Amino acid sequence: MELSKGPSVALCLVLSLAWMSVPVSHCQTLPPPDQGPPSTGQASRSIPVQNTSTQEQLPRRIFGIIPNYRSNASLKDSKPLSAGQKFKLAARESFDPGTFLLSGAIAGIGQASNSMPSYGQGMAGYGRRYGASYGNLVIGNTMAVAVYPSLFRQDPRYFRRGTGSAWSRLGYAMGQVFVTHGDNRKTQFNYSEILGNSTAVAISNAYIPDDRSASDAAVNLSIQLGLDMAGNILKEFAPDLHRPFRGRNQTPPQPSRQP
Repeated sequence: MELSKGPSVALCLVLSLAWMSVPVSHCQTLPPPDQGPPSTGQASRSIPVQNTSTQEQLPRRIFGIIPNYRSNASLKDSKPLSAGQKFKLAARESFDPGTFLLSGAIAGIGQASNSMPSYGQGMAGYGRRYGASYGNLVIGNTMAVAVYPSLFRQDPRYFRRGTGSAWSRLGYAMGQVFVTHGDNRKTQFNYSEILGNSTAVAISNAYIPDDRSASDAAVNLSIQLGLDMAGNILKEFAPDLHRPFRGRNQTPPQPSRQP
């Protein structure tokens, strides 16, 4: 992402903290994912059994915007991805409409705070910021989801914990930035996340004219890791937030009457 010292950094940090606080306050009162309504009487037998596959459990977009293709409901029930599948996953996130909208939002924040003054203002300045923001997202996805996971044989997906207290799940989600699973399903240090984002920050110096010192790069990397933590928290708790709304829109079929 296009990040620099100044108001834009503060705003990004505020947004990430807001993302972190929303799920924790709500999910403490929600039932665990496998808890359903009690089944008694004939009426309950007329309700079809819910599909519990990964595709049905997890929303493909968080809040209808943020791509969520890398979430997986269970490590136990998953299969390792091939290198080709990892590149396809990175491409799917990079070209998702939500990624284009996110790039526009980041560019707007940079425009409002006048980060990267060399880009200027007006539509021309916004276009430059948009291109840089989208480029950062695509490079970050390619490096952290495809290239390094293929080299280190690590799984780029986020595997939800889904159970336990809100605080334990929060710690788990944040920790997955530094700890991941290999293709052999063993726990490993998340080289893909750290090196992928470090490479993306280094490459961005080729097309971002301002804030190119080593200290600026360290700040940008720290902020990117913090935003990825916020993204993991959304992946962990968003299905719990979606569940009550999904339940309201589902009307159980009426039992058929025998002639």
